[in-house]
Amino acid sequence: MRWPWWVQVAAVYVAARMVSACIFMAAALHQGVNPWFPAKPDYWHFINIWDARWYGDVIDNGYPTELPVDSAGNVQENAWAFYPVFPLLGRALSAATGLVPPVSLTLIAMLAGFAASFVVYSLFRHRTEHGAALWGVAFFATFPVSAILQVPYAESLNILLLASALLLVLRRHYLLAIPVVVLMALSRPTGVPFAAMAGILFLYRLWEAWQGTGRRADPGRHHGKTHSPRELWALAALTAASGISALLWPAIAWATTGDIAAYTKTETVWRGHDLVPFKPWFDTGVLLFGPVLGLAAPFVFAAVFALFLLSRPVAQLGTELRLWCACYMGYLIVFLHPQTSTFRMLLPLFPLALGAVLVSRSKAYRGAVLTMFILLQIVWVVWLWAWAELPGGGDYPP
Repeated sequence: MRWPWWVQVAAVYVAARMVSACIFMAAALHQGVNPWFPAKPDYWHFINIWDARWYGDVIDNGYPTELPVDSAGNVQENAWAFYPVFPLLGRALSAATGLVPPVSLTLIAMLAGFAASFVVYSLFRHRTEHGAALWGVAFFATFPVSAILQVPYAESLNILLLASALLLVLRRHYLLAIPVVVLMALSRPTGVPFAAMAGILFLYRLWEAWQGTGRRADPGRHHGKTHSPRELWALAALTAASGISALLWPAIAWATTGDIAAYTKTETVWRGHDLVPFKPWFDTGVLLFGPVLGLAAPFVFAAVFALFLLSRPVAQLGTELRLWCACYMGYLIVFLHPQTSTFRMLLPLFPLALGAVLVSRSKAYRGAVLTMFILLQIVWVVWLWAWAELPGGGDYPP
């Protein structure tokens, strides 16, 4: 604890990534025949599978100008499902250094995850003292799907941009957050929930300012907290920019292919049916729990999550971070098709890591959570990252 805070954060994050690397290498020793390489691959081959191949394809071939279709006219899997910032950075690094795309993408992912740990710490320090913030970074770095932060996926870059945007929002640097949000919205599909968060936050801060100045009731209550007119205008600009950013990638896909639904058609290829809000959650509920409990399961899940956000430890995260978590989970409930990739998509809820820390100051509790996260990380890598063909062909995606 005598080390500078940034050394402590770096040590925690690097140690977590070394643990994940050991898990990957151990799982690779048991990897059998698969679609990408011979059995028992080395570490670097093992982490360059699944969507990593799609990002490499974007670097090599770009995005198609026509959506690929089968003989029946159904859109097939294609690169439009993968947002451009991550592969464009990989292409730039490869061009500048001569590195092959898989190495460039891996380096970017690892450096972005490393940088994200410092931003996450700074974000948490706005809400708590150093020790709890450092534990929050440890929970974030060892979360069961945190191994994804060191493979050639866009998650680590997206978390870096998302955490930076949230930090700027907490500091009320709304205009500075706009370019960060644009890049974030073009790295992973987090633009829609961020726009929703910004819009609701603007309305709340507007109401708060009106309560403090318009009614002139208890003028000292909001001292140092209410937003000035200038800050409200800046937050309104961030809201508008976030909404536009959320639509940028679908618009680019439309402009390039000539199909207004190019992006949504591509995204729904992987789920096997058209996009119908909310319905996949009920379908999955019925599949898992039966026709009666299955229909109630999504409502129970939403209620439990809402109670969690209202709990005392999570309340300490503050308005902005709780609002982000609520909007992102709401986005998943509306649009997501729940399946094994859902675990990976929970990573943007990383502010809840601090809420988990604040449940108790007990080192035994925090150590137990950390241990459980690492054990579940082994489960995630062995179950979902490693390839094991199912009886009907294919495998569950990570």
